[in-house]
Amino acid sequence: MPMSSGRSLRDPSWRRPSMAVAAVLVAGVAAAAVALAVMEPRPVAPAGAASAARTSAIPVAVLGDSNSHAYQDGIAFPPGSGARGGAFHASTLQWTEVLARLRGDEIDLGPWVEWGRSGIRARAGTVLGLPLGRVPRKQDHLHNFAVSGAICSHLTDGTQRQAQRLAALMAGDAERWRRGVVVIRIGLNDWAGLMDAQARTPDAADAPETRDTIARCTGHMAEAIRQVRAVQPDVRIVLVGVANEAADPETFGQWNSRAEMSRIDAALKRFNEAIETLAEATPRTVFFDDDAWVRKTWGSRDADGRPAYGTVAIGSALRVTNTTGDAPEHAVLADHHSGLVYNTLWTRSFVERLREGFGLPLTPVGDAEVARFVETLVMKAPPKASTP
Repeated sequence: MPMSSGRSLRDPSWRRPSMAVAAVLVAGVAAAAVALAVMEPRPVAPAGAASAARTSAIPVAVLGDSNSHAYQDGIAFPPGSGARGGAFHASTLQWTEVLARLRGDEIDLGPWVEWGRSGIRARAGTVLGLPLGRVPRKQDHLHNFAVSGAICSHLTDGTQRQAQRLAALMAGDAERWRRGVVVIRIGLNDWAGLMDAQARTPDAADAPETRDTIARCTGHMAEAIRQVRAVQPDVRIVLVGVANEAADPETFGQWNSRAEMSRIDAALKRFNEAIETLAEATPRTVFFDDDAWVRKTWGSRDADGRPAYGTVAIGSALRVTNTTGDAPEHAVLADHHSGLVYNTLWTRSFVERLREGFGLPLTPVGDAEVARFVETLVMKAPPKASTP
């Protein structure tokens, strides 16, 4: 039947405008894909960064949140911003940065690069299924996909999709990752917001919000493991538990009763037990008990919920307390992230966990090495008069 214009559907001239529009759309999508697709990582090594790892070094990758996001990321924490160390920023390092400097010849976190996409480009590229590298764009070791503010769902969902993006990177040399380790350290941002309610709830460990958060986080961890092992089934996994946020000096004015802390502790114990159970049920996977590490290293609150933390000696002169400030004698930075000494001691324990859990041939980090490393950085720090 002829159209009202008098042209038949069989008339090729009728289809020409539609075909032209389609061609323009295809060309536009192709151009967008080229613009959004991943750019090659650009080396931007900061001063003091570790040199290239030996080919025999064990590849290590990280998925997580601000507990692993490099402090020297000049995009997220530009010098002068006050973040991650303030006046001491240049000498304040994340545990991954400490690890690369102390054991860069044995462990390979990848070169220091600027890589990835952010904002609307990341969102559009994710919708189009394009390879974007890391999301958001940051300056960090190539294998570190941790992002400040990340929650458990960001391991596998949203634009970050940390596990998928790591898997894509691993696929470029899957055989090498047979010897590798993937660290998953996340969950605090999902958990911390529940603590006030937990302190008021007699059965906090069994509260619906507690159970739901535990199930959601362990589910995303399990899926992240599945995705990276789809590329290399033999890659080792370290699941890091969640430390008690009540150890942050910012919270010392809260939960100052035996009942409140007992409820918070019981709920956190349930969460960490679930993560440990996942590790035990998953081959070639170990659990790092972060809460136990904090208690052993720094102490804890007393039976009535009052701060009762100790002092840690580093070398002959430096004494570090669980207080807040950017100078090296504080365990926690002014922006409430782990300080240099905290992260160096954590790195020492992490290396030991890799040795114990997997039998990896890594050199232990001793007290003397910790002291030399910290003191060298402290010597480069601003004078005390300039501390915040």
